[in-house]
Amino acid sequence: MSTTNTSGRRKTAVARIYLSAGSGNITVNGKDYKEYFPTLPLQYIVTQSTEVAGVAGNFDVKVNVAGGGVKGQAEAVRLAIAKALVELNPEVKPALRAKGLMTRDDRMVERKKPGRRKARRRFQFSKR
Repeated sequence: MSTTNTSGRRKTAVARIYLSAGSGNITVNGKDYKEYFPTLPLQYIVTQSTEVAGVAGNFDVKVNVAGGGVKGQAEAVRLAIAKALVELNPEVKPALRAKGLMTRDDRMVERKKPGRRKARRRFQFSKR
């Protein structure tokens, strides 16, 4: 089997993955995923796609991820893995879609507007 190459995005994070047959090793930016994502919820997010598809431990994943924060990066990796699994086996797509793992979450931070402190926050007003 050759290597499957896909990408996933969340907020400003972009994950590029290379999925190949193996023993379940996940490497993120040259580190083990448990070292790169130290908390259990983030580790669960990264492995969620393989568990839902029922192929946990069957594939090695090499990930290059950049931008955003750790949560956005973990969710970008999850989407990329889900897309690669569907590319290899289209029969797992309904299970992944039912859990919401095939949809790119397109919510982004709203831009700051001129004359405001933040995107919607007004300056404090005091009537003397």
